[in-house]
Amino acid sequence: MLENINRFFPIFALLGATTAYFMPQWFIELKFLIVPLLIIIMLSMGLTLSLDDFSRALKQKRAVLVGLILQFSIMPTSALLISLALGLDRDLIIGMVLVGSVAGGTASNVVCYLAKGDVALSITMTALSTLAGVLLTPLIINLLLGQMIDIPLSAMLISLVKIVLMPVAVGVLINHFFRSVISKITPLLPLVSILAIVMAITIIVALNAAQFDKVGPIILVAVVLHNSLGLILGYTCCRLLGFSHKVCKTISIEVGLQNSGLATALCIKFFSPASALPAAIFSIWHNLSGALLAGYWSREQQKNLKQDYVADK
Repeated sequence: MLENINRFFPIFALLGATTAYFMPQWFIELKFLIVPLLIIIMLSMGLTLSLDDFSRALKQKRAVLVGLILQFSIMPTSALLISLALGLDRDLIIGMVLVGSVAGGTASNVVCYLAKGDVALSITMTALSTLAGVLLTPLIINLLLGQMIDIPLSAMLISLVKIVLMPVAVGVLINHFFRSVISKITPLLPLVSILAIVMAITIIVALNAAQFDKVGPIILVAVVLHNSLGLILGYTCCRLLGFSHKVCKTISIEVGLQNSGLATALCIKFFSPASALPAAIFSIWHNLSGALLAGYWSREQQKNLKQDYVADK
């Protein structure tokens, strides 16, 4: 089920974005739903996590630490450099840096599973980066953009606690104390998250439909470059540090795939609808690139297993 949902998510997102582009009046008034939708996504994530997922960090300390450092250094820095190199305006720079400064996306766990990566490490990194991002995201944004705009640091921190930390914590606790009940609905949680993300993307595109023709192409280029750098540098840095191919794949995916839903909510709440456009496009693109990369790495492993089998014969 996870595999099928991951495959169809980009299609759902494209359908929602296309509908919103041609019929923006249907969705503009739904702007108030963006934060509640993200809370639903974070609660769903928490319900899929257990306390054991966090304890796994103790078993792979070095990999987790390296992954988190790469996550919160490569992505925000490259977002700013790409934005400046392409001459993006202030709102779009804010959106790009916000996408780069948030935690890894929940889709990374599914992509990691399809790519034959280390799923336990992926889940641990997503969980820990989500928690660390509550503090690091506003600090990084203030560091990179503080001279450009006034960053509402304390207000953003409080919002992240409410939008991210509390729903995830509630989800983890519910899953811990009522695991037998939650296990029955666990297969539906990815679908709930995807529907919520698609709805958020649809609203964002509707809010920016009038200017999409003007900024859409350049933002697509920026997003593709940003995502590609995260994937490539995430893998390359880990390889240089001597990690196995499986761990390198996992950290690459965790670094390259961002929680664009969270970036969207922060843009809408603290900045402007235009600043949320990079996050909306990133939501679509990183799932497409993730699916393609997962397919490549999955075929690569199957090929290697087949070669080993022939060699043994």
